[in-house]
Amino acid sequence: MNKANPTAQVSKVPEVTLGFWFMKILATTLGETGGDSVTMSLGLGYLTGTAIFAVVFAVAVAYQIRSERFHPAVYWATIVATTTVGTTLADFADRSLGIGYAGGTSLLLGLLIASLVVWHRSMGSVSISSIVSPKAEIFYWTTIMFSQTLGTALGDWMADNAGLGYAGSALVFGGCLAAVAATYYLTRMSRTALFWAAFVLTRPLGAVVGDFLDKPISQGGLDLSRFGASAVLLGAMIVLLLLVRQRPAAQAH
Repeated sequence: MNKANPTAQVSKVPEVTLGFWFMKILATTLGETGGDSVTMSLGLGYLTGTAIFAVVFAVAVAYQIRSERFHPAVYWATIVATTTVGTTLADFADRSLGIGYAGGTSLLLGLLIASLVVWHRSMGSVSISSIVSPKAEIFYWTTIMFSQTLGTALGDWMADNAGLGYAGSALVFGGCLAAVAATYYLTRMSRTALFWAAFVLTRPLGAVVGDFLDKPISQGGLDLSRFGASAVLLGAMIVLLLLVRQRPAAQAH
């Protein structure tokens, strides 16, 4: 809460910097290896894994919304929670429900678009500078959860069904992110639209990088320990949190 003005609303999401995108990619990759650690390495399955991470996600979002100011560690813990539940939920829909990667990707893309449309109609903006109320935060985290789940399904579809493999898919998604960055610097296209395009694209990039790290060599991966890879990724996020100063996003006026 703003001490100078007790009624002022504050932003509890970080400003978008290069450090933000590094953290986002690390978080999405951790979500893939962490989710797979629970569902595959521990053998709990996609449904149980989804239930576990859904509870973690709900608790993290509730804490984030109830907080009175921006806490970088809380924010990024919530992002990781969305990536892990997104991983297990997408795998459950794609594999256990049998709708396939294409079906799962189409369904989740529709949900993501619907979330953005409803958010915009309800609040008038989907810009991060407008996220200064609990209602806006609920829309924000719902949209993020759909985008993280979509990214898992899209990454799996590109790597497996499209036949690009994990490394090839990483190059494609990395190239798409580079194109978004070039568009940002070279054009006047909506910064909000570019933000959400980049936000969505970082998830399948993280998904295929995570799969590349822990999948068997016979499947095009490096066959690293899921728990080991997750620990390294978590450590890298903690180091960035300690070294890179993060400030709340500027509010719209």
